[in-house]
Amino acid sequence: MKVAVTGSSGLVGRALTGRLRADGHEVVRLVRRPPQGGEVRWDPRAADAGDPPLAGIDAVVHLAGAGVGDHRWTAAYKAEIRASRVLATRALATALAAAEPRPHAFIVASAIGWYGDTGGREVTEAAPAGKAFLSRVVHDWEAAADPAREAGIRVVHLRSGLVLGAGGGVLARLALPAGLGVLPRFGDGHQVMSWISLTDEVRAVRFLLDADGADQRSGPYNLTAPNPVTDGELTAALHAACKRPDFPWLRVPAPLLKLGLGEMSAELLTSARVLPARLLDAGFEFAHPTIAAALAAELPH
Repeated sequence: MKVAVTGSSGLVGRALTGRLRADGHEVVRLVRRPPQGGEVRWDPRAADAGDPPLAGIDAVVHLAGAGVGDHRWTAAYKAEIRASRVLATRALATALAAAEPRPHAFIVASAIGWYGDTGGREVTEAAPAGKAFLSRVVHDWEAAADPAREAGIRVVHLRSGLVLGAGGGVLARLALPAGLGVLPRFGDGHQVMSWISLTDEVRAVRFLLDADGADQRSGPYNLTAPNPVTDGELTAALHAACKRPDFPWLRVPAPLLKLGLGEMSAELLTSARVLPARLLDAGFEFAHPTIAAALAAELPH
């Protein structure tokens, strides 16, 4: 299979492209910088971007997007978060619809931000979108794939939770204070955090990418482990994995988070128990269904 991948330099992208190549698939990395071997330059927002070269491509995995936790959410950066997802997805979907022959699958990154803050209530893929900023972004992000869907291409939306992998992302930011035994709870620590190990994230993407023939998996899939945890439980598990004592009284109050991070503090305080109903129904088996198993596998030894 020949697979084009955007966002291949990110945490998930690096792991996915490595896994695809190890399994004997050809990977074409769509990049915005000057290309090297196995790469093609394409920037959907450049005036001379044109269409990405998709001849002979069997599937596209679109993972690119500005990091939600990389900067304070100023008006300008919120616009960047939206544009980097919606515009690029629409451009790729339009190019896919026009390609001859068309790729058979368009696997598009999404996020559990779709659901917003549910107060810890369980939600599955059937739940409607929330009303907060990220919920609106994710709604428009998924809708931007419509040109590919309308052209008969199988479209899958990866509603990922917190991806826990030592190579970057949230786990890399939490591992250092946890290793020192000083990782605090955020707010009251009771907010539910839906997560997935990097290993299972890549396995789930492959599971959905490989679906073909009679098994045409499409639409939204929650890429979250079946056992969400509270922020307090995650903190305790990280300290235990690092063999450090846990101090439940060590907290950063919600008002202080909001003062320091502004609207972005919602990423640490939102509570949503997101369950992978469709993955489980399709027969996917998690390698790391519990937070202890995930941390044991993903943290460096």
